[in-house]
Amino acid sequence: MTIPRLVVAAPASGSGKTTVATGLMAALRARGLRVSPHKVGPDYIDPGYHALATGRPGRNLDPWLQGEERVVPLFLHGAAGCDVAVVEGVMGLFDGKGDTDFASTAHVARLLDAPVVLVVDAARQSRSVAAVVHGFATFDTRVRVGGVVLNRVGSARHEELCRAALAGIGVPVLGAVRRDDAVFTPSRHLGLVPAAERRGEAVAAVDRLAALVARSCDLDALLRLAGSAPALNASPWDPDPAAGRGVVAVPALDASPRDPDHAAGREVVAVPALDASPRAPGGGRARPVVAVAGGAAFTFGYAEHVELLRAAGADVVTFDPLRDERLPDGAGALVIGGGFPEVYAAELAANEPLRDQVAAFGGPIAAECAGLLYLCEELDGRRMCGRVPGRASMTSRLTLGYREAVALARTPLTRPGERFRGHEFHRTAVAHASGPLFRWADPHHEGGTDRSGTDIGAGRAGAGVRSGVDGYGDALVTASYLHLHWAGSPAVAQRLVSSSRSPSVLR
Repeated sequence: MTIPRLVVAAPASGSGKTTVATGLMAALRARGLRVSPHKVGPDYIDPGYHALATGRPGRNLDPWLQGEERVVPLFLHGAAGCDVAVVEGVMGLFDGKGDTDFASTAHVARLLDAPVVLVVDAARQSRSVAAVVHGFATFDTRVRVGGVVLNRVGSARHEELCRAALAGIGVPVLGAVRRDDAVFTPSRHLGLVPAAERRGEAVAAVDRLAALVARSCDLDALLRLAGSAPALNASPWDPDPAAGRGVVAVPALDASPRDPDHAAGREVVAVPALDASPRAPGGGRARPVVAVAGGAAFTFGYAEHVELLRAAGADVVTFDPLRDERLPDGAGALVIGGGFPEVYAAELAANEPLRDQVAAFGGPIAAECAGLLYLCEELDGRRMCGRVPGRASMTSRLTLGYREAVALARTPLTRPGERFRGHEFHRTAVAHASGPLFRWADPHHEGGTDRSGTDIGAGRAGAGVRSGVDGYGDALVTASYLHLHWAGSPAVAQRLVSSSRSPSVLR
């Protein structure tokens, strides 16, 4: 399949990738093109701005979370029907997992066979820009740097000097973006403020980015570069279980007396078999309802998760824990993903009717990071749902990195001994009483840096208290700091939907 495409990369974080990539997406859409937005790595926030820029879901491409073999199929799935795809990179072009370039922007550019546009912060330099670009263009000849966009250019003379230097190394300048204090997106402890929390302001910011890139960059040259990408020899990813590439069909969680946990004397909860599920009016089995938390406090999620849930046979509805006092009617399972509950702890605590419903909910609950905090007994001293025996609090330290985890508990989504790849991204810690869900397969974890380049360390335990373990799991709850991409853990959605088909098991 042939999809015109390019990767927007940079020598380092903070160079202007998001400014240029988001502005380019919006500027191309303003030309009437159908633009497919993608982001290298696990980040949830940038894809929210990409979605505003293009009118399509922002999608992630991550070899660690999804598997190398799925990156191209997932790209083709997201780009179906589009005229061009723009992929925003992560960190510096060659920065990957640990001391390798695995899961780096360069790695994904090679997998996609896509040309790279290098965004270089030209502030406080002129001729030296050429040395930087030359180094990046020759460091790995498998990566094709097809052009440069100069960012934070101070004046016409400054631009002239930079262009003259780059002319000597044969890398074309495709744009020169002047410093513009009006183009600003607010940040806080985990990076940019999500677009969903500032909808009106975010739309205006994206419009300003589109205008900035349209007047500063050669859009025709960028489209020609995108059009130079060759055809991809792969089929689009398909979430449908019948396709055999998305969800893996597995039986529902069976915690009947035959379960080994029962024989070992461990506490179990009996879950009725699948054929006990409610029937639709026509006599067929009703589709189970999976309720997904949303709103300003829970903005993190991957588009493929909803697609996998629907392909597994569920109807997906959303609810807002800040505003809704009841769970959606007929909900058979809950998904409570990432976000910023610490910012909205007072409002979440004040919504006691919904907290009580979540506390009494009798179906499976899948919770990640923010969802884990919401299920705890307390968050920064404020009452939460109490489904997880632990107390959560904000900390000053950023925990960020790829993780490989081994399941310790049998839950609706996990089986003891199974391995999962994910990532952590938080500034909180949970003091647990019991029931860890995962142990880390790599006791040293992965080091890394935050957006400002601050070292965040390599030996951080996920929960911040019990070294080497993370989360909480029981017969209904699967909750941890570990963010998963379900396309890379394809049994998860099917297991959740299968266990949601059974009538509620009251606690």
